[in-house]
Amino acid sequence: MTVTERNNRPLEGYPVLHTRNLDEARQAVTDVYLPHQLYADDPAKLSMTLNAVEQRLFTAGFLTYGTDATLRMPATEVCYHVNLTTTGHTDAGRQDGGRETTHARQRGVILHPEQTNTVNWSPQAEQIILKVPRASLEAHLSDLLGRKVNSAIDFDFGLDLSTAAGASLLASVEFFVGELDRPGGIADMPLARDQLEAFIMSQLLTAAEHPYKDDLLAPPDHVKLGRLKPVVDFIEMNADEPLTPTELARAGSMSVRTLHASFQKLFGLSPMAYVRKVRLEHVNEELRRHSGDPVVRITDIASKWGFFHLGRFAQQYKERFGESPSETLRR
Repeated sequence: MTVTERNNRPLEGYPVLHTRNLDEARQAVTDVYLPHQLYADDPAKLSMTLNAVEQRLFTAGFLTYGTDATLRMPATEVCYHVNLTTTGHTDAGRQDGGRETTHARQRGVILHPEQTNTVNWSPQAEQIILKVPRASLEAHLSDLLGRKVNSAIDFDFGLDLSTAAGASLLASVEFFVGELDRPGGIADMPLARDQLEAFIMSQLLTAAEHPYKDDLLAPPDHVKLGRLKPVVDFIEMNADEPLTPTELARAGSMSVRTLHASFQKLFGLSPMAYVRKVRLEHVNEELRRHSGDPVVRITDIASKWGFFHLGRFAQQYKERFGESPSETLRR
């Protein structure tokens, strides 16, 4: 067994295995994704590469076999698998008789957790594969809808990557894995990484066909100002903590979509823009309270309230208060 990094392939910084041995290839994919049977028309031509990394909400991986290969997979029960074909093609079938052919950057498939699946790989086929736990995706959908999802999401087998939503999903996934590979990228920014993972799951739910899609795309309900008070209070009490739209929606017992629509309607701001406004006001209050104190550092106060990019913070501060943070502190 040889473990190597393969240049110019996704997630090369997270190598799992490169092998020409069929049993080793099967075991590696079993360990990362799911138990399965693996067959190759000509095992001597096998050149399998698997790179993968487990994140908070899902596992992202790159897989290729380099020869004609067949995977027969039982129902996982606990995970969805999103196969995004980036090179070559695959032919897939599932228990209910569904058939799909994936083409590079045009079609993918979603493996349902309650269906057995078979996928035939061409020698050129390469895929980015997301393994998404049911708990992650179904809770995320529940948050978007504002009601509990209690059963597996009945996705269509095929995933159209040629639509605007499908292309956006693929681009976001490729950006995500590229950032994980880049030194100093999103792998070192847990809050941004978590938000991008959640964004990718939202894009998946928007791009794929499933029974909840019409509800997701329908105009969201607005709530009265009174119902936003718990959210506003929550922001005030936790402005110095990492906050996400999902947390804010839960604080107000509403869906993320209703949260966004209501903040836009009532304040003319997105929820996170409102959070930034509150944080800037706290910074302003602290700078004025410490006016003239030579020991106080603006960077310390800014970082306390979640501003870590000093140049962007200074610009936002000046737009809000008409003067620079240093000018406020001097006064």
